[in-house]
Amino acid sequence: MSAEGERVDYAIMSDSNPVILIECKWAGEPLEKHDSQLFRYFGTSTAKFAILTNGLIYRFYTDLEEPNKMDESPFLEIDMLNLKDTQIPELKKFQKSSFSVDNIFNTASELKYSHQFRAVFSDELQNPSDDFLKFFLNTVYSGVKTQNVMEKFRPILKKSLNGYISELMNDKIKSALNADDAQPSVTVTNDTLINQDSDTNVEAESNSSSKIVTTQDELDAYFAVRMILHDIIPETDIACKDTINYFSVLYQGKVTKWICRFSFNSAHKTLIIPDEEKKEIKYPLESVYDISKLKDSIIESASRYLRQHRTEKKLR
Repeated sequence: MSAEGERVDYAIMSDSNPVILIECKWAGEPLEKHDSQLFRYFGTSTAKFAILTNGLIYRFYTDLEEPNKMDESPFLEIDMLNLKDTQIPELKKFQKSSFSVDNIFNTASELKYSHQFRAVFSDELQNPSDDFLKFFLNTVYSGVKTQNVMEKFRPILKKSLNGYISELMNDKIKSALNADDAQPSVTVTNDTLINQDSDTNVEAESNSSSKIVTTQDELDAYFAVRMILHDIIPETDIACKDTINYFSVLYQGKVTKWICRFSFNSAHKTLIIPDEEKKEIKYPLESVYDISKLKDSIIESASRYLRQHRTEKKLR
């Protein structure tokens, strides 16, 4: 399969006809400058799907917007270092035993636009646009919407929406962890992992020799840290894990990337923050509310992982 003397790296065939074109780059190569190359291949073939990959990132394309013309943006993007549970069923559709051009194409539109909707909403949560802000102001504010008025309400809207989402997540986690609202805490067996990348997920393995109690203080402390970091890290990249010894706040759900830890008991409360060498620095707390006094240290801890993540992306 070629375009003007060029050849695509791989083509997956069905009945002697190409159905998927695959263009491969080395792992450190950014993919942005190579989609035009794949675009040319797609236009000269009968293939319905195209994949652009550097071995770590896989971008799946089709022709939703105009027949026989590859879309500019992919309908699915997979990061093999950060594979999400919700993406696995979509990948399974490409396996030989269940491959169906019609089935994949029918779901491609929903995948593409739902991803774009989420991206737009995420951007609006971080920096509300004028149109987004006016949508709310038209309902609650009857005065003239001058630029000064817009700038006054922009941070208020941002704070309100992010606070509301945090409350919803807080309620969802409390509901999942507390089977009985009358109990101040819940006993969970083995490790409890809460990951906000999708719906709240509480995984517990039955082990009578290792019982963990997730307390209300720990949940309150967790959400206090989330509020501190909500302008720094996307909500989906903050998770927590409860163990016998401490309750950890994690970056991207990885135990090796812990932002801080809580060690709470009836007599003492301690917040633990790692330094650049991962050495534990312990701060005694009189109450959960004292966490806000350590805001700068928590942000610096999280920022180190963000800088590391950006560096890793540049090297891909």
